[in-house]
Amino acid sequence: MKEATEFEQKVWNALKAIPYGETRSYKQIAISIGYPSAFRAVANACGKNPLPIEVPCHRAIRSDGTIGGYSGVGGIKTKKLLLQKEGSKFFEGAKAN
Repeated sequence: MKEATEFEQKVWNALKAIPYGETRSYKQIAISIGYPSAFRAVANACGKNPLPIEVPCHRAIRSDGTIGGYSGVGGIKTKKLLLQKEGSKFFEGAKAN
């Protein structure tokens, strides 16, 4: 397995800091790690997450309120299920892609 870049590690650490039941947009994450215009790179780093159980990439969503992608087992269906299970406030207003 390829070693994670410094950027990917920053993204994954930011994901771990998102509280249970909450979400952050890819843009909010990019800003929080000091790369305000790198929201697409943040989404790509989420997609490379090797440990979706430990690093909760399902809590990252698009700025427009859509759920975005999910590379974990089961794809978008699993992401929606995880957000719902956590009682995410986002999930109540979730828009389908």
